[in-house]
Amino acid sequence: MVRIYGHPFAAFCWKAFIALYEREVPFEFLMVDADHAENVEAVGRLAPTGQFPVLVDGARTVIESAAIIEYLDLHHGDAPPMVPADPRAAVEARQMDGIFDDYVMTPLSRTVFNVLRDEDKRDPHLDAEAKAVLDKSYGWLNRWMEGREWAANGRFGIADCAAAPALFYAHWGHPIPQSLAALRDYRAQLLARPSIARVVDEARPWRENFPLKGRGSPD
Repeated sequence: MVRIYGHPFAAFCWKAFIALYEREVPFEFLMVDADHAENVEAVGRLAPTGQFPVLVDGARTVIESAAIIEYLDLHHGDAPPMVPADPRAAVEARQMDGIFDDYVMTPLSRTVFNVLRDEDKRDPHLDAEAKAVLDKSYGWLNRWMEGREWAANGRFGIADCAAAPALFYAHWGHPIPQSLAALRDYRAQLLARPSIARVVDEARPWRENFPLKGRGSPD
């Protein structure tokens, strides 16, 4: 059975979990936290910086959430692939996956990590810089989503796996303006999808640990 090292509250683990649930792939979950030193040690060996998720399938190890999703497309489950087989369509899917990772999740993560530092080591400019990036990203994504149901190729795929955690957490840290109706509607549609609702529910026990709690409204 496929094994996944990670944490239920980690955004990039959500991407892999959503794909696993969409493809109905059974897997063994291995928690990476202070109470599971053996799993911390394992990802320290398997991933360059001990990051997760990490997928182990027999003798094969796959790291990085997008690579895990593409691996699942090739080897596990009977659902349509999260990345289209047509290379022309795959360009749009990978483009949007990268946009949600790099221009929504990354600036939000930088803000989170800054808050977690000792107060005297925080970057006083980072919060405003990250919000500026998110504002630009929100505006662009709102225009992109106008008239679209899903983020790429007219069907649910890898881009939506990336969008779900990115927009879920980013809205908490820097709420999406009411004026951006297409993006807010898309976020709501994502949260209503069963695979995504499942990862949200599985992460609930750790919500109190989110350091930007109180900025956005948990839904």
